[in-house]
Amino acid sequence: MQTPSPNDILSVGQLNRLAKQLLEDCFPQVSVVGELSNFARPSSGHWYFTLKDERAQIRCAMFKGRNFGVRFQPEAGQQVQISGKVSLYEGRGDYQMIVDSMQPAGAGALAMAFEQLKRELQAAGWFDRKRALPKPIRHIAIITSPTGAAIRDLLSVFSRRWPSIRLTLLPSQVQGDAAANQLAAALKRANRLEGDLKPDVILLTRGGGSLEDLWPFNERNVAEAIFHSAIPVISAVGHEVDFSISDFVADLRAATPSAAAELLCPDQEEVLAYLAGLSGTLQTRTRQNLQRKREQCLALHKRLRNPGQLLAERVQRADERELHLQRLMKIQLERNGRKLESLQQRLQATSPQRRLGEQRRQLAEAEKRLPQLIQRAIREKRQKVEFTTGLMVRLSPDKVLQRGYAIVLDSQGNAVKSSGELKPGDVIQTRFAQGKARATVNSLES
Repeated sequence: MQTPSPNDILSVGQLNRLAKQLLEDCFPQVSVVGELSNFARPSSGHWYFTLKDERAQIRCAMFKGRNFGVRFQPEAGQQVQISGKVSLYEGRGDYQMIVDSMQPAGAGALAMAFEQLKRELQAAGWFDRKRALPKPIRHIAIITSPTGAAIRDLLSVFSRRWPSIRLTLLPSQVQGDAAANQLAAALKRANRLEGDLKPDVILLTRGGGSLEDLWPFNERNVAEAIFHSAIPVISAVGHEVDFSISDFVADLRAATPSAAAELLCPDQEEVLAYLAGLSGTLQTRTRQNLQRKREQCLALHKRLRNPGQLLAERVQRADERELHLQRLMKIQLERNGRKLESLQQRLQATSPQRRLGEQRRQLAEAEKRLPQLIQRAIREKRQKVEFTTGLMVRLSPDKVLQRGYAIVLDSQGNAVKSSGELKPGDVIQTRFAQGKARATVNSLES
């Protein structure tokens, strides 16, 4: 870079460009530790933030092609270590750092990324579904490295405990940058198998290793493929002390590949006992079927001893059926004849002319009977009126009084029906057929 002389006159753009070149030449790669603040993620996918400490701060930019490899979710307030080059944004003259990599300061980046993804998926409910494994398991799809220790351990256990089990290997890298995508693709490929090729369960496995080695089983796309699998998934990653995101999302977790094989293999003693029971049942049913067939053969043999007699019986049976058919036809013809005759009678009975004549006859009879009915109704009404009038006369209070009875009234003019309604000293009035009398009660008797 050519350094300008004191006499050179520069434009603002030229000055910023020279400053940018100077910074990038002097600080082509530098690592800085500080606290994240003002973190922004625009739709472009680039990251913009400020890195600061208690004395100073610097603006930073991390472009999409670089931040894709960050394995944790940066948040304001986190202490991070970034690496990149120091530069200058010419448009504003802002001093900044172009970041190539970022990791947490202090705690490991992978451990932080693991905990962040674990909390997120647990909150989303991805750890809740635990499906029961089908029984019996006849076909297992194994997703692992074809050359690793895990597949050797699996084959050893399966050949010893259950040699007849059907195994399908879907090879995949189990560590490295391409492993996560291959594992997710293998899970999807297992779910696309159909018919006789479709497995009962999927075993996702690998042997032990460092956190970095096991990291593909902690990637989001692998967890997503497990969660959306229509086939139950068993995760057996690393050793007993190792836990991965795939262990939490899977339907079942096994501590090691060998432990997974032990879980998936049925107990040989139980299977042998079950097969012995099936064998006994099969023998019993076979004997029963043979006995039944033997009896059927004997019955057929007896029937075939005299073919002439058998033919005569068949002819006689055919004659009987013919006679029976003729009787049925005769009965049906007679029934149809009676039904036709009945329909003719009903048709005549419902003839309009006949019905009109019948109604005219009924009308003439009604006209003759009408005066008699009117006279009878008048007599019945007159008798009813006379009876009611006589009854009213007989029940009249005056008629009762004329027969020597009297009505006792209290001081309010109400009829006294019982001595219990009075007390000594009460003034009462007695009404007779002719006149009234007033008296005072001296004593009472019930």
